[in-house]
Amino acid sequence: MLVYETEDRYYYIRYLTGPGVSVAKSGGAALNLNSMLILLPVCRNLISYLRGSCSTNQFCRRSFRRQLDKNIAFHKLVAYMLLMWTIVHVVAHMFNFRNLYLNRTECNHTFYSDAELSCALSDNAELSGDPNNWINPILSSNPKLPFGLDLILQGLIPIAGWTGAILTVVFIVMFSSATEFIRRSYFETFWVTHHLFVIYFSMLLIHGTGGIIRSQINLEEHNIDDCRDVPETWGNNATCAYPEFKDGSAGSWKWCIGPIFLYVMERTIRFVRSCLKVTTTKVVKHPSKVIEIQMKKSGFKMQPGQYIFLKCPSISHVQWHPFTLTSAPEQDHFSVHIRLVGDWTKQLSKVLGADGEETINPENLPRLAVDGPFGTASIDIFKYEVAMCVGAGIGVTPFASILRSIWLRSLNQKDNLKIRKIYFFWICPDTSAFEWFTELLESIENHFAEQGRAHFLQYNIYLTRGWTTKQAKHLYLQEEQEIDAITGLRQKTSYGRPMWDSIFKHIGEENKGVSVGVFFCGPAALSRVLHENSNKHSKLLGEGARFYYNKENF
Repeated sequence: MLVYETEDRYYYIRYLTGPGVSVAKSGGAALNLNSMLILLPVCRNLISYLRGSCSTNQFCRRSFRRQLDKNIAFHKLVAYMLLMWTIVHVVAHMFNFRNLYLNRTECNHTFYSDAELSCALSDNAELSGDPNNWINPILSSNPKLPFGLDLILQGLIPIAGWTGAILTVVFIVMFSSATEFIRRSYFETFWVTHHLFVIYFSMLLIHGTGGIIRSQINLEEHNIDDCRDVPETWGNNATCAYPEFKDGSAGSWKWCIGPIFLYVMERTIRFVRSCLKVTTTKVVKHPSKVIEIQMKKSGFKMQPGQYIFLKCPSISHVQWHPFTLTSAPEQDHFSVHIRLVGDWTKQLSKVLGADGEETINPENLPRLAVDGPFGTASIDIFKYEVAMCVGAGIGVTPFASILRSIWLRSLNQKDNLKIRKIYFFWICPDTSAFEWFTELLESIENHFAEQGRAHFLQYNIYLTRGWTTKQAKHLYLQEEQEIDAITGLRQKTSYGRPMWDSIFKHIGEENKGVSVGVFFCGPAALSRVLHENSNKHSKLLGEGARFYYNKENF
């Protein structure tokens, strides 16, 4: 901004437009920076590579890995910055073009007061005999057009004008269609409009090539201090030649070419992987409107807690949906558990024959495409001695993979695990939500009890709602039984919401001087509560426990 506000070579364009040119150019520089950043967080393979490299590097801090897990939040933040700077850039140029238009149509109406200088600058190309030696990009006008249409028309004629208009419209469409309501209810609309980024970056690379903001190049032959007050002598005086101007250079490509290349490589990798054959080996219909899909894919390697993107071309060629892997790396297949809560998931259940109407031979199942796996915060659980895992509803899925992997790895006595204690909390809205996961919990519970390590997994299940008065009486009568009446597990179900402050305090007292990893998958409201308690109960100095909060982000 200081360059355009203070340097002599931009004095005349500042004179015609006022301070708007400096504001517009600073906004443009901020737009270039944020346009460069907006693509990087959605390069999922790059993020996974950096996270994987970081996890094996002892000099890479834990906090940096957690920042990589917030890539989508950063993407949204950059989008808000783009919106803000777009408004600044567009509004500033609206004032600039208004002043330039008035200098063309009424050169005595200027931002400053010297009408003679204003007229000389607007007519510089004609007076100097060089049609390319202009500083006012509005070279003609038709004031007879009503409602200011001529001003709008003149603003759209230059390359910077019409590309800027397309950029603005495309960005508004992309931004407005990326709201949570649109993403959840009209995903294809979100997908299609978001892919207008191709037009956005194409226009951005072209936008600056018109060089609409020009600078003076003959300051020695035309000194501003000596010549600005005597425009009538320009060209007739040896010390005051006509000012000569050159186009501004396009700079957007310098900012964006690197991220664009990385993103093209990203999409190429995604396309190649989506074309690889995926064999659906089994489809299981669980209670509570949950289906399990077991698959195999050549070269597929995963870690506990990772997620994949799944596409079913027979439903939609554009919809990719993220699902956490619930299988363990030690198994000969990979699987996902999907809750049937939307149109796409219900259609998927139907085409896979899991809706109960008919059974489909595995050989006749529709083709599925898989992209991934991608790393998340959950894979860091093995870096802690003590872990606190919290899953809300279907958010329990990443911990299914982790617990199953720990179970299978513990069968191999040579596989030494750093982790020695897991506190597991599952918050469910109704009784039916327990059914599909309890079998795994029971197997793990029995396994560690047989090994004499019953203390290894301490799990707590909370039922927040979903019981009738009759059920409550029945549960009360069975309270003294050894097995829980709802889950069939040894650990009794708690009713209501957890008292997180007391829970964190208790875990902190049991693990003094230990780093405790807190891992969560679920709604944002509960995430804030857990994050606040992690910070509140962390004791960075002394013998208290240190809680490190990690949240799943897709």
